[in-house]
Amino acid sequence: MRLRQLEIKGFKSFANQTIVNFDEDVIGIVGPNGSGKSNIVDAIRWVLGEQKGKELRLDKMSSVIFNGTKKKKPGSLASVSLTFDNDKGLLPTEYNTVTITRMLYRSGDSEYRLNGVQCRLKDITSLLLDTGIGSNSYAIIALGMVDDILSDKDNSRRKMFEQAAGVSKYKARKRETLNKLKNTEGDLDRIEDLLHEINNNLVSLEKQARRARRYLEIKEQYKQQSLQLTQVKVSALREDYGKLKGEIAKAEDDYRNVDVTIRKLEATLEAERAKHIDKEKLLGERQKKLNELVNELRGLENEKQMLAQRKAFVRRQTEKLQQDIATASGQLTDYVSQIEEMDKRLEAEKAVAVERKTALDAAEEALKEIRAGHESLKGRLDEGLKAQQEEERKIFELEKRKAINANQVDNYKYQIERNAGEMDDRRSEKESLENSLKELEAEEEKQLKAIEKLEQAETDRREAMDAATEAVDRLQNEQSKINRGLDARRNEFKLTKSMIDSLEGFPESIRFLSQSKQWKEDPQLLSDLVLVDQDYRVAIENYLESFLNYYVVADAEEAKQAIALLSKSQKGKANFFLLDAIPPYQGGPALLPPGTQLATDVVKVDKQFQPLLDHLLHNVLVTTTDALPEQPPEGISILSQSGRFIRRPFSVSGGSVGLFEGKKIGRKKNLEVLEKAITEAEAKARVIEKELYQERNKLNELRQRRVDKDIQEKQRELSRLQQKRAGLRARVDSFQNYFSETEAKNENLAKQVAEIIKTNSVIVRDLETSQQKVETMREQLAGTDGNYRQLSEQLSEASAGYNQHNISFIQQQNQVETLEREIAFRRNRLKELGDQDLSNKEQLEKLAKESRQFEEQESLQAKNLETMYANRTEYQTTLNAAEQDYFSARTAINAMEDDLRRENRRRQDGQVLVNQLKEKFTDIKFKINGLAERLKIEFNIGLEGLNGLEIEEWVGSVGDLEVKVDRLRGRIGNYGEINPMAVEAYDEMKERHDTITKQRDDITEAKATLIKTIKEIETTATVQFLNAFETVRTHFIEVFRSLFTEDDNCDLILETPEDPLESKIEIIAKPKGKRPTTISQLSGGEKTLTATALLFALYLLKPAPFCIFDEVDAPLDDANIAKFNKIIKKFSKDSQFIIVTHNKLTMEAVDTIYGVFTNEQQGSGVLPVKFTELEGSRMFSAA
Repeated sequence: MRLRQLEIKGFKSFANQTIVNFDEDVIGIVGPNGSGKSNIVDAIRWVLGEQKGKELRLDKMSSVIFNGTKKKKPGSLASVSLTFDNDKGLLPTEYNTVTITRMLYRSGDSEYRLNGVQCRLKDITSLLLDTGIGSNSYAIIALGMVDDILSDKDNSRRKMFEQAAGVSKYKARKRETLNKLKNTEGDLDRIEDLLHEINNNLVSLEKQARRARRYLEIKEQYKQQSLQLTQVKVSALREDYGKLKGEIAKAEDDYRNVDVTIRKLEATLEAERAKHIDKEKLLGERQKKLNELVNELRGLENEKQMLAQRKAFVRRQTEKLQQDIATASGQLTDYVSQIEEMDKRLEAEKAVAVERKTALDAAEEALKEIRAGHESLKGRLDEGLKAQQEEERKIFELEKRKAINANQVDNYKYQIERNAGEMDDRRSEKESLENSLKELEAEEEKQLKAIEKLEQAETDRREAMDAATEAVDRLQNEQSKINRGLDARRNEFKLTKSMIDSLEGFPESIRFLSQSKQWKEDPQLLSDLVLVDQDYRVAIENYLESFLNYYVVADAEEAKQAIALLSKSQKGKANFFLLDAIPPYQGGPALLPPGTQLATDVVKVDKQFQPLLDHLLHNVLVTTTDALPEQPPEGISILSQSGRFIRRPFSVSGGSVGLFEGKKIGRKKNLEVLEKAITEAEAKARVIEKELYQERNKLNELRQRRVDKDIQEKQRELSRLQQKRAGLRARVDSFQNYFSETEAKNENLAKQVAEIIKTNSVIVRDLETSQQKVETMREQLAGTDGNYRQLSEQLSEASAGYNQHNISFIQQQNQVETLEREIAFRRNRLKELGDQDLSNKEQLEKLAKESRQFEEQESLQAKNLETMYANRTEYQTTLNAAEQDYFSARTAINAMEDDLRRENRRRQDGQVLVNQLKEKFTDIKFKINGLAERLKIEFNIGLEGLNGLEIEEWVGSVGDLEVKVDRLRGRIGNYGEINPMAVEAYDEMKERHDTITKQRDDITEAKATLIKTIKEIETTATVQFLNAFETVRTHFIEVFRSLFTEDDNCDLILETPEDPLESKIEIIAKPKGKRPTTISQLSGGEKTLTATALLFALYLLKPAPFCIFDEVDAPLDDANIAKFNKIIKKFSKDSQFIIVTHNKLTMEAVDTIYGVFTNEQQGSGVLPVKFTELEGSRMFSAA
């Protein structure tokens, strides 16, 4: 990707449209001070989204607009467009050419455009993300920023590294996540406060609800026993209806028989369930016992495998020790025979030494005697003899030194050969130890892998246990939640059914017609036919309140029959909708006001009742807001969804919403929905119970499957192997030290042998010279008399003999000393071998004892394994039997439950039959007017309604029943005030509490997810940043040394490596010959080159498509300018460079120059010059 063009108009000093084409790799921008060179750089920053006026050298952002000259008016718009070639697809867009435009008007309005299409700054920022392009990118550097980089102002170094490493997006995501976490914690605090407030109110309401329920229970008990009393008294009036009474008695007997059967079935079912629990417990115990046995069996098998491994290791060690003992036995025999032979040689050599000493003493005596006779002649030949003696003495000393040296050479060579032989012997022992060490290391590695495998198995087991525990908790919570919901629905079902059966809240005429068998079989009220969404029930019920007690009948004939029946029975009046009289519906309003919908859209009825509903809700709209609307059109009514108001064209009604509003409409439909929900919840509860049983079994099995003991055993074995390996390693190291020392000794001995041989060659030359001198002296003394010559010859012979005897004695003495040292060495070696052999035999006995123990353990393990395998088969058989027994019992219980449900249905049918028979007692109401009046006053129940109620038969005396009724009446009178609305208020508050608690749990889960996300972001960003830092550090050292010398020292260091994302980055730069303690002590040119090295190190990690240097080369001298230009040319292969400069060498080196000038009338302008089109132009040369 490359820069193609920059278009400026009305920006700072550029009043007119100015176009800068970036056609070359290196573009220079030059011009006098104040001409507007840096404004081109500012324009690029600005169009890329710079928001800080300080970065653009402005006091406020509106100052970017051309402010005018003496002869030109200020501009009204600042506009900059920057065009890229996206041929490499670096920008995530399908366009090959991308133009970014930013415009600012004097009114303060601004806009961004992308390829001419208006967009947001965020769109441009997202487009340029991780491309190395941006208003604050390290690709745009001014001279002042060099000091900022080196002084690390506002953490500028770290920001550049973050851009290059591509972790800025991670830090932005982390900030966003932290803000979300903060908001989540705030929400959680608010919910906790709300829950605290609700809990306080809930406690008070719960007490009131319990008191109200108790009051209602007493009142109901009083009512039931009062009705019992009335029934007992009325029974005396029914003697004439014996036949009817017999039928009632038979129906009641059938009912009681069914009830007894049900109670027996329930008792049997409870007993079977208790047995089933015992069977379930037995099954769990047998499963647990089998799991424990399997774990023990697995442990024994592991021990057996470990025992086999140790047994093999002992066998290998035994074979090696036996081999070492056999080898040592031969070596001991050899050393003993060698020592005996050397002792014999030593005695012989000592005897030879004594003989040679005796001969030496005799030669010395003869020499002395001849010398004594020779003394008389010494006067005349004193000087000659003295010189001759001196030479002879010199010859003697030389011959002596020669003999001693020759003997030392022989001794040294022998020591070298002996050391070499000893090293050969010990090398085989070292190789044996190294082989043993390798075996131990292999065994140790095997143990490590086994421990790692066991630890992984234990980790997997714990993770599986955590997952199973979590699943059990989740299933238990879900089971509790389902059971609570199921109980709530069952209670709601019973309450709703009770209200429907008792027609609570309906007038007497409705109760009469609904319970009468003289009219239609299943009369339908409007309130029972309608099903309304929960959110709209209050509004629809309030609007249809006056019609909810209307019966819906097919035609006028059905209504006529009901009216006649009411008239005959004096039961009041009733209202009826006639379905056949309802005309076809013509449709509602064509145009609905905003925020409203048709009321018919939120109400559901069966198809045959839809026309009635359409007429009742004709032109009725529902709005979601509680704000009172303007006057609606004529014929239109508007309901608030909450039920707070009803707006008609000429009236408004509304106010607070009661707790019981919305509870009357759609009771029967709601009952069907509740029954379906209860069936689904019961099925789901059975599934949850089965899953919970499976998860608990799985958890018990995982708890039994522990391998920590196996891990400890493996670790003990590993420790033993490590100790043994350390001992072998120490012995191998000792051998290695011995070899090193012995080789050093041999090298030293070889050097000494070479030196002695070299010394002997000099001695031989000196000896020949001295012998020639002595021969010459002898010839000079030949003229003396015969006695002197004879004496001289005798003296010479005696002296030569003495010298020869003396040399022979010294050689023999050296031979004796050499044999004594060799014998001492052999004896020491013999002792070492004996000690080692003794140690090997002791170790061999230990291994044999350990091997026998292994055999015993192996036999015992085989027996235990055989026993456990048999036990496992037995346990599996008993477990299978228990499982079959358990599931057979479960099937039997299910069958009993089915029988119980059938008997319950029979009982319900029997109860219905009894109630139907009791209705016939209404014919004798004229005989019990008094009782009817009392019932009417107290319970608002007519005598005819008494027979329709389920009243338990009284078996005691009437007096006792009257006493009980009077006592209950007194308790009711003394009970005090109650809150009749407390029960429903408590239920509503409890439902709200449960909803908010679920919201709190959801927010808590979201908080944990956010914390996990933050950790993942930190881990990813840290790894990416550290990898980028190490790469940039390596590039920085290379570029720095290319700009200075190879011997210069530099580095990049994280001050706090434990927190790399927030750590400051220290730059160390020490040019050759300098030791600055800080970067600030460098010269201006060195600072610039150091900053340049850092920038290009970043480019090597993540090359920017273009780089802009604004007078960065100002502090550099000519030599450093050449280095600066050279590195720019090198990097221009991958990036464009735009250089604002005053330096002539830099100007000569660019491909194209734009000269910026200022015009008093028009502001700044530019003129281009392409150096590539000029002959003789100086170009960059890449190294």
